[in-house]
Amino acid sequence: MPYPDPVKLLVIGGGIAGASVAYFAAQAGLQVTVIDAAEGQASRVPAALLNPVRGQSGRVDPRALEGLQLTWQLIETLSRQGHAIPHARSGLLRPLPDDRTRQKFESGLPTDLPHHWLTPDTSPVPLAGGWAHVLHLPDAGWLDGGALTDALIKASGAVRRPGRARHWDAQTVTLEHGERLQADAVVWCGGSRGADWAGLEAVHRAGSVLTLDRPASALPLSYGAYLIPAARGGVLGATFEAPSARHHAGGPPLRSLQWLLQKGAALTADFSPTVTGLWTGVRLSGERSGRQPGGWFALSGLSSKGFLLGPLLARRVVASLAAERP
Repeated sequence: MPYPDPVKLLVIGGGIAGASVAYFAAQAGLQVTVIDAAEGQASRVPAALLNPVRGQSGRVDPRALEGLQLTWQLIETLSRQGHAIPHARSGLLRPLPDDRTRQKFESGLPTDLPHHWLTPDTSPVPLAGGWAHVLHLPDAGWLDGGALTDALIKASGAVRRPGRARHWDAQTVTLEHGERLQADAVVWCGGSRGADWAGLEAVHRAGSVLTLDRPASALPLSYGAYLIPAARGGVLGATFEAPSARHHAGGPPLRSLQWLLQKGAALTADFSPTVTGLWTGVRLSGERSGRQPGGWFALSGLSSKGFLLGPLLARRVVASLAAERP
């Protein structure tokens, strides 16, 4: 329910977490300012999987199904409002190498998660050799990360305030050169770079995406790496660099790119696209959500689950903030 008098909210970070908090806060009647240095890249990936079954172990977060449905609903709502968000709820294929891996995946699949088991011969897209089973997730798909993030902030009507947040508490944010901003509440949604600026202990992990001149697969494929169609062409990507205690900008070493190309060729029998570019982003691991000891709120550290869980957790953070207001 909207507040009787507008509450001023400062959101630190303009990635998917901060954009989602801004959107739901505006829906609740708050006046939102998003403080963002526009230097982080993790949420601006040209194509991201919306995938509830994670990694090579088949983990499913207990919140994944609710998060999946909410993100698709937001995309539909924003698209009807005229925001251009390239996406496709096309389903996802997860080829698996052996019976043991299938058993591991099966043991973790929720009963209410729509899925089908296929053989490589019945896969709707051609696979490379060596796969034993294929898990089809019909409600999964892909989206343009930057487009969704921008649409959420635009739809919120939030004021964008360029700047690096160095310090903050329950009601103030101090920017890099000493300027202090004040509001009724603060939500920190900084990613890898923001955590590094503030000197927070965190785990950072870089991943890269090769943009391709055409989709290497008509449907998203994922195991070890992922192949996804995109608004223009397609992408081949993975999060494969070793975790670090600090944010490190810059592209991956040559051996990582070679590894990535090998993974792409191992997924599909028709891997012959031309690489047109390189995107690299650094994700922050170690989920922080809700009120923190200093009185401020946080939503960060979602790692590769930002688009799957970010909007859902943002809605919960805003609800928690609202419940604590007089």
